[in-house]
Amino acid sequence: GIVLVAINPYEQLPIYEQDVIYAYSGQNMGDMDPHIFAVAEEAYKQMARDEKNQSIIVSGESGAGKTVSAKYAMRFFATVGGSASETNIEAKVLASSPIMEAIGNAKTTRNDNSSRFGKYIQIGFDKRYHIIGANMRTYLLEKSRVVFQAEDERNYHIFYQLCASASLPEFKDFGLSKYFCL
Repeated sequence: GIVLVAINPYEQLPIYEQDVIYAYSGQNMGDMDPHIFAVAEEAYKQMARDEKNQSIIVSGESGAGKTVSAKYAMRFFATVGGSASETNIEAKVLASSPIMEAIGNAKTTRNDNSSRFGKYIQIGFDKRYHIIGANMRTYLLEKSRVVFQAEDERNYHIFYQLCASASLPEFKDFGLSKYFCL
């Protein structure tokens, strides 16, 4: 398959804007510079042409920009599929589980909000190849972080959020008071 190596520049660059999406839309792989939009266009084209499911695997180390790359691919699909203005699917999918983000993200030495789990995002298209929905599953939660963190790293965000809210009256409704020194 196609392999793209991308580097997280840790800042916004003008190479991910709408005009760049339109530039890659309809192009053949290799006609333009390597880009996440080229990979997304190839998957989108093959889905439409062959009427078969496609997968894009985004892999890398902590802080490499995997979540950002997935956002860009979803923005591409929403734009070329005519769904961007109608559904804002990228925002809906990635904001669909803020509780999982708190439970599964931690501060690391490379990233203040590093995901400690994998995400499987499944995007559904209709017969006209417009996005009609999506779901996200998480897997491979890094269990070791619960009992040990490297120097200058933190546990999962949820632990700190629970500690900060332990004195609130609503906290007792969670039935966790016996686990916290109030």
